[in-house]
This record gives sequence, C-alpha cells and structure tokens, in this order.
Amino acid sequence: MTNFWIRLISGLALVVAALAVILYGGYLLAGVLFVISLIAYHELMRACGLTLGGKATGRLEVLGFVAVAGYYAVMVWSGDGMLLMLTLVLALVALMFIYVFMYPKYHARQIMEAFFCIVYAPVMLSCIYLTRTLNYGSYIVWLIFISSWICDTCAYCVGMLIGKHKMVPRLSPKKSIEGAVGGIAGAVIVGALYGYFVQSRLAGEQKLVVIFALIGGVGAVIAQVGDLAASAIKRNHDIKDYGKLIPGHGGIMDRFDSVIFTAPMIFLLAVLMIRL
Repeated sequence: MTNFWIRLISGLALVVAALAVILYGGYLLAGVLFVISLIAYHELMRACGLTLGGKATGRLEVLGFVAVAGYYAVMVWSGDGMLLMLTLVLALVALMFIYVFMYPKYHARQIMEAFFCIVYAPVMLSCIYLTRTLNYGSYIVWLIFISSWICDTCAYCVGMLIGKHKMVPRLSPKKSIEGAVGGIAGAVIVGALYGYFVQSRLAGEQKLVVIFALIGGVGAVIAQVGDLAASAIKRNHDIKDYGKLIPGHGGIMDRFDSVIFTAPMIFLLAVLMIRL
C-alpha cells in the first residue's frame, strides 16, 4: 500500500473518530483530549531533549504530566477560568522549585521549554472541550476543524494545481502563497455554508453565515501559522516527524499542529462574536 493510501485511510479514520467523540462530548471528549495532550506533550518534550531518557531532565517531564492531569481535572470538574490560570501558575512555580533547589543541574532554558510544552499542546487543545461546553457549543466546535482541516485540504489542492510563489521557502518549501489563499477561501466558504445550514437551530436574527465565514477565515490564517510553527520547531531540533503514532502522518503534533492553534482562537471568537 502506497503512502498516499495509508495517509488517506488514517486521515479518514481520524475524521470518523473525531465526529464520534465530539458529538458525544462530556467526559469522553475530555478524556480523549487528555490522552492526546499527554502524547503531544511527550512528543514536544522529546523534541526539546527533555524526556525521561535523561536523568537530568526526567523530573521535568514527570512534573509536566502531573500539571497536565491537574489542569484537565480542574477544567472538567470546575471549569473556573481563575482556577485554570492558577493551575498553570502552580506548575510554573513547581518547575522553579526544581530549578532552584537542584541548581545547577537544570538550565533556565530547560525550565522555560518544559513550561512551554505544557501550555503549547495540552492547554491549547483543551479549548476544544471549552468550546464544546459553550451554549450551542456542539455546533460551534466544528468551526475549529473547518478552519484547520478544511484549510489544510484546500491549501494542498490549490497549491498542487496552481502554486508558484513560495510562501516561506526556508521553512516549508512546498507551501505556496496561492495554496495559503486557497486554504483561507475554502475555510470561509465551508464556514459560510455551515452557518447557513445550522442557523435555524441556533439563533433567529443573527447572521451566522457572515459570522461563521469570518471565523472560518480568521481560524484558517491561524491554522497555517500553527502548521508552520510546528515545522519550525522540528527544523530547529533537526527531526522529520514528532512521532510515528498515526500512519502516514507522524505523531500527534504532526497531525494536530493547526488544530492546536485554531482551537483557542475559535473559542475566543465564539465568546466575543456569537451571542447565543
């Protein structure tokens, strides 16, 4: 079986799994996101050279696992934004305790990278759950995937067909300006269509077609930044993929790189723009 078919089949399996988990929501969604976040956190820590493989860095990863577990526990059983923020502050304080009382075993860079890994994937991915818990969140949450996966697909197709002008050649030589524009346009169109079909179920007089199109477009821009950011980290650390968990795609970070950036943006836009 060629890599194309492997990538296609595993991608479709991910879409089906995402449909089932997000439609169900609740503890199942939180649990799946928690597991995905732990894997993504481990992949990032490994990329930064901070995994359990080294005696001098293992404590940082263990503390990160505890911090992520604490964050998700507070999110599910409390949902209080202040407590979530305090959970992250406590994680940083705990990292600084290790830094100070085990000095000079750890470098300041390692502490900052460890905290970055906690926030980058686990916290940002948690916004999928937070979006799902909003009023009518079972509809709004799909904008996260419209903005990311639809954008990815349209950008790839348009780039393959007419892409000529490189967007960031030193970082991602295959990505073109035409593809980026096509990805944004695709997300806007699908977002508008989605808003049209669900408007009667959500709000009477709100122009959800325009709102969803705008959110789709902004989310698509952020999604492409997320994709490039994950690629930049890989290039900085001389790795091809974050992992091999998903056949044809790589690791969790390779497949969810755009979703990680899109989720908090859609959550923010939903809170600010959609009055349901």
